[in-house]
Amino acid sequence: MSKTNKLAIIPVMLTFFTMGFVDLVGIASNYVKEDLALSDSVANVLPSLVFFWFLIFSVPTGMLMNKIGRKKTVLLSLVVTVVALLLPMLGESFTLMLIAFSLLGIGNALMQTSLNPLVSLVIRGGNLASTLTFGQFIKAIASFLAPYIAMWGAMSTIPSFGMGWRVLFPIYMAIGIVATLLLSSTPIEEEPADKASSFIDCTKLLARPVILLSFIGIMCHVGIDVGTNTTAPKILMERHEMTLNDAAFATSLYFIFRTIGCLTGSFFLRVMSNRLFFIISVVMMALAMLGLGLGTSKTVLYVSIALVGYGNSNIFSLVFTQALLSDKTRQNEISGLMVMGLFGGTVFPLFMGIASDAMGQAGAVAVMALGVIYLFTYISRIKTSK
Repeated sequence: MSKTNKLAIIPVMLTFFTMGFVDLVGIASNYVKEDLALSDSVANVLPSLVFFWFLIFSVPTGMLMNKIGRKKTVLLSLVVTVVALLLPMLGESFTLMLIAFSLLGIGNALMQTSLNPLVSLVIRGGNLASTLTFGQFIKAIASFLAPYIAMWGAMSTIPSFGMGWRVLFPIYMAIGIVATLLLSSTPIEEEPADKASSFIDCTKLLARPVILLSFIGIMCHVGIDVGTNTTAPKILMERHEMTLNDAAFATSLYFIFRTIGCLTGSFFLRVMSNRLFFIISVVMMALAMLGLGLGTSKTVLYVSIALVGYGNSNIFSLVFTQALLSDKTRQNEISGLMVMGLFGGTVFPLFMGIASDAMGQAGAVAVMALGVIYLFTYISRIKTSK
């Protein structure tokens, strides 16, 4: 690793932290639902809208990287993210939140598509799966801090600039600005792409089985992620009549164990076969779905939330790596396709909202369980090498 690349890892990892800002949509949608008296299906439009933009922008971002480079694309994503975090500070209407969450989704689509390939330039010769997992660990820190910051703003007697739970937006915006300045001042060597790719060239890659099945795997991963993020507090509120501020701990618990999973996963992926670790992860999520669907005691529910947090923490890195290494000459395009799979964060919450309105939160859990079942079928695609 060159001296430049060693220094570059700092702003790159801070950008991973900024990537985690998108996960504030889970707790934020619950507070918006309470503030504006929305139904589950309407409130779930917010997280769904965030991830809708992954469907639209991911592949074009892969093409954009071929033209302007990975670093400039990441910088663009940071600027869009900062603007998205600024808007909720200007008001609290549902329309303004829709616009802010849309920009947050667009910025995150740009970031997820370009940042992962940028890592391969910064840590040349490193273990890609374990490095991406460490990046996910940094991202998860931002994810589990969001509910705590929102609860502090909503409940604390310390002045929060009159913003209540929305105080998390200026805090995260300031960090986003720092990440932008650090990355822009850090030199990262890039080789120009061999040729510009078209949208059709990118989508043709889905004809390859490993790419298509990995794409669906990413959809399931993020669907379970966003689904647990938004549904866990609702389960506690439904079965134990807890207030939102008390139940918001469930979201933090999920991200705490996802963070632990990413941190320990970066170690386990160096000493254990990828396939074995993937199997363990999916089994943990299956047990979690049973607990969330059928459990009634707080202990069972909390253990289940922890299990799905840990189990789901490394799925993205493992699936993404299988796809990315399948063709090293088309990594920009493959990255775009894989990140487009984050569209699952739109599909799952929509169906979960409909199911929960019809039959309670057990219906939402059943939708997530379908994603877990698919991941069992993906096991054969994971290479056994460390």
